[in-house]
Amino acid sequence: MIYTTILVQLDIDAPARPRLVFAQEIARKFEADLIALVAAEPSTLVSPSESAPLVAEVLRVRTHEIEERIKKLKEEFLAFVGNDERASWRAELDDPTRAVALHARAADLVITGAPTAAAAGDYQRTVDPGALVLSLGRPVLFAADGLSAFKGERVMVAWKDCRESRRAVVDAMPFLSNAKEVTVFSAAEEGKVAARDGVADVVRYLMKHGVTARSHFVDGEGVSAGDSIVVEADRIGADLIVAGGYGHSRFREWAFGGATRSLLNSGSFHRLLSN
Repeated sequence: MIYTTILVQLDIDAPARPRLVFAQEIARKFEADLIALVAAEPSTLVSPSESAPLVAEVLRVRTHEIEERIKKLKEEFLAFVGNDERASWRAELDDPTRAVALHARAADLVITGAPTAAAAGDYQRTVDPGALVLSLGRPVLFAADGLSAFKGERVMVAWKDCRESRRAVVDAMPFLSNAKEVTVFSAAEEGKVAARDGVADVVRYLMKHGVTARSHFVDGEGVSAGDSIVVEADRIGADLIVAGGYGHSRFREWAFGGATRSLLNSGSFHRLLSN
């Protein structure tokens, strides 16, 4: 597994440069192409009492506002990348999550981050993190709040013996191979013996792929798996957490287990989630 192309999702309401700087650093680390994508769709929510012509005018104005923001972000992108032929621009008037899922077909890894406070939860202007993980078919790197520089020297694999975790380990292999230290961590959700055996197998697998790995196991009784992961990641100074995104969809409603929900909310860490 190598990353040849990385897609970075930009928010319509935030400056492009901070997330571009973060993504470009990772793209250069892996000598990968970089695609920048911004998408948003105008809200059609208006008072039911409004006339059709007024509704159409409101929609026109909102669409124009998005188009103007896209123009400004593209100018910012072009000023940032200069004549870098390995960087390209894409924009859509569309649901951001759906647009990223479609364009992810061109990438090995998708990078996103925390939206602005004003846009948080407005999924017509920023992505829905849970839906993104479950719909992409690609690993998603959620940058830590504040977009702290990516080091990737100490990586925690939050292991649970399931398909999603196995997928996440493979999808994160470029990061794991470049790390100085990888800790495979289990909170013993499957039982102590099964958890120890599972973690030991993962460590052996990683070492056969040239990854410097060790295991760490805790009895998670009385503590949620999500809390255990966050506490241990902080203790070892992890600068990346790799985990499976466990969930299922009911039309547009996404249900997650507690550990995945905790990781999505843990903005102190860079997190790579895969489904």
